[in-house]
Amino acid sequence: MHTQDFPQLASIEAIEQGFESFGYICSPKIATAVFLAFQLRKPILVEGPPGVGKTELAKTTAMLLDVPLIRLQCYEGLDEAKALYEWKYGKQLLYTQVLKEKLGDLLQGAQGLAESVERLHQFGDTFYSEEFLEPRPLLKAMQQERGAILLIDEVDKSDYEFESLLLEILSDYQVSIPEIGTVQARVTPMVFLTSNNTRDISDALKRRCLHLYIPFPSVELEERIVLSRVPDIDQQLRHQLVEFVHSLRDLDLKKSPAISETIDWARSLLLLHARELDAQVIQSTLNVLLKFEDDINTAESALRELLPRPAHG
Repeated sequence: MHTQDFPQLASIEAIEQGFESFGYICSPKIATAVFLAFQLRKPILVEGPPGVGKTELAKTTAMLLDVPLIRLQCYEGLDEAKALYEWKYGKQLLYTQVLKEKLGDLLQGAQGLAESVERLHQFGDTFYSEEFLEPRPLLKAMQQERGAILLIDEVDKSDYEFESLLLEILSDYQVSIPEIGTVQARVTPMVFLTSNNTRDISDALKRRCLHLYIPFPSVELEERIVLSRVPDIDQQLRHQLVEFVHSLRDLDLKKSPAISETIDWARSLLLLHARELDAQVIQSTLNVLLKFEDDINTAESALRELLPRPAHG
């Protein structure tokens, strides 16, 4: 990907404005990391707690650039066949049946065993041509004519062996397929790797990438995010609900509310015509914010301390 082809990423300000036009309100730190990753053509490793917008960052970048988002969801045991490529065995089998039926025609007129084998070899190579290749996300991203955003999601859930494969791919953006040869990226994709820090990422992979840690946003930034997604909500209620969510995140919970859950809660309060936060409306809608019964019980126990103080005036 070249700068002249994508003026949307030509400056930090352009990135912030472009993201905002798609409803992704980001800090200057995030916009700077995206700018540098694009200019330096380096992958960006995005770490942080679940629900802070790591995956959404890659999706929004793809929308901003109007290029495909190709996502590889990582999991334990992920291997080359699922990440890079595999062969279309069903199609190869069908081709074998056709070849078997035409074997007589194929060998007609062949002089001796050597010539017969040579004719068969000419057709044998076809079985391992690009026609029979099934590209998986890593290879598919390298095949895009205009480039792509490659999202390697939750890389911390994969094995260290898979990290070794990634290092090989991300060093030169090419892959060696024994039956075909070396396949190079038509256009170098922009790569986002996300991690929820469930395990340490290898130093080698970290060195290959720019690092970006996204924490939960400040009250002010989260208010801007809610405003962009739920513009009809009252300003005072918006401030109260964001403050309350931040208070919840300070509790000892199994799963703190994500930004998407703050937005869902704002929409819920709007549907319920709530004017301000009180104990009743909070208790009846806590299940929008919290996904574990233990967390709901913890929040209800602390509700008196968490309730917004009444305004004086």
